[in-house]
Amino acid sequence: MKKRLAILILAGFLAGGVSALGLYMLQNTNPGPKQVSSGKALIGGPFKLTEHTGRRVTEEDFKGRFTLVYFGYTFCPDVCPAELQVISAALDELGKKGEKVTPVFITIDPERDTVEQMKEYVGNFHKSLVGLTGSPEEVRAAAKAYRIYYARAKDDTSTEYLMDHASIVYLMSPKGEYLTHFAYGTGVEKMVKGIAKYL
Repeated sequence: MKKRLAILILAGFLAGGVSALGLYMLQNTNPGPKQVSSGKALIGGPFKLTEHTGRRVTEEDFKGRFTLVYFGYTFCPDVCPAELQVISAALDELGKKGEKVTPVFITIDPERDTVEQMKEYVGNFHKSLVGLTGSPEEVRAAAKAYRIYYARAKDDTSTEYLMDHASIVYLMSPKGEYLTHFAYGTGVEKMVKGIAKYL
């Protein structure tokens, strides 16, 4: 029995090796064009959303300026307000340089984050903070462009539900290209240094 098992395992390894070799030869003898990486992170892209003022905007409205993009929601009890406070403090500490950067807060909870709700909420943070909302489809498309995960928390059916989401602040160039990011918990001083080297 043991001998038979050993033979079966050996046969499996050989079959796997032959398959891998065949796949390698197929990939390396294919005369088709080779894909070359540009070296740029695939973060950011087109979006159509509504500003907290009620104005419809796209990514083109932010071209020519650096942006700090953060996805969250106004009913978030702790993480989102903490991140927006860090962003606000970092921009204040940058002084004149900070005026080159527009902080952008995009909701991942469009059902509750109406234009009116966003307007009231962003007023609690930096004076230049822009709040963006939209239809569920529009928000989903924007989050996908920025590789942001979000979902309504399970087992929570009340109107006070929470949202699970990635907490990342993206620094984007005036061309709308990814420059760097700041993970949750990044302090003000570290964020200031991280932004300053691109300004």
